[in-house]
Amino acid sequence: MKMQVIKYISDLQTILNIKRGEGLKIGFVPTMGALHEGHLSLVKLAGEQVGFVVVSIFVNPTQFNDKTDLDRYPRDLQKDVDLLTASACQLIFAPEPEEIYPEPDTRQFNFGQLELVMEGKFRPGHFNGVAQVVSRLFDIVQPDKAFFGQKDFQQLAIIKEMVRKLNLDVQIVSCPIIRETDGLAMSSRNMLLSPTQRKNAVHISATLFEATNKTSELSVEELCQWVIKCINENEFLNTEYFEIVNETTLMPVKNWNENCRKIGCIAVHCGKIRLIDNIEFKR
Repeated sequence: MKMQVIKYISDLQTILNIKRGEGLKIGFVPTMGALHEGHLSLVKLAGEQVGFVVVSIFVNPTQFNDKTDLDRYPRDLQKDVDLLTASACQLIFAPEPEEIYPEPDTRQFNFGQLELVMEGKFRPGHFNGVAQVVSRLFDIVQPDKAFFGQKDFQQLAIIKEMVRKLNLDVQIVSCPIIRETDGLAMSSRNMLLSPTQRKNAVHISATLFEATNKTSELSVEELCQWVIKCINENEFLNTEYFEIVNETTLMPVKNWNENCRKIGCIAVHCGKIRLIDNIEFKR
């Protein structure tokens, strides 16, 4: 079957019903477009695990608390379609906002502490918008498995909690961060960086990599301070937050002896572009 680009829910569901009737499992990769190798790695994994792969391309307005950021978000549907043509994707769902939201979505989700720290603290309302669109897309696609990248670590935790709260019958598959050859985490926002900014942005991941070697000499608090100081010494970068947190609760880790997987999460402004990354601290 030639890959199709579908704009309407009714057309999408007609095709998916046929595929389910053929006994195929549905894999779903929700994206906001501006695709890169990170997205393609999700599609590849989906193709290895299910019989039919759907990729959505939809820049969701309800998860942007800054309209300028929404307007600036890169969009190039044809380029995305071209990239997916050679992938495991078999159907692209690229709706207009009014197709997803025929009327305003006024639902309010409560994720407790998960939404109050880090991204939630600095982007109020962001995760409510994420939950709105992902739950809506899950309702439309009814996937067996959905694939998300670990770069958006807090978002992944929120989506898992949303699935639990709503008792949705979908398996969430978390996929490793894909990095550029110099270490910078792949992001659609990277294409908005000037050449000079791009050159300096790699200092974020380089600092995180170096930080993982310092757990024996620095306390958690000292290491957090060290990371922020190192990154802010670069004149092109300004750290919004860096926290080492419990993978499950997202609460800050107080010391290295805590019995949990410890993830260092960071957000940095490079000019007007906001970049996020994370790394595991094994100790």
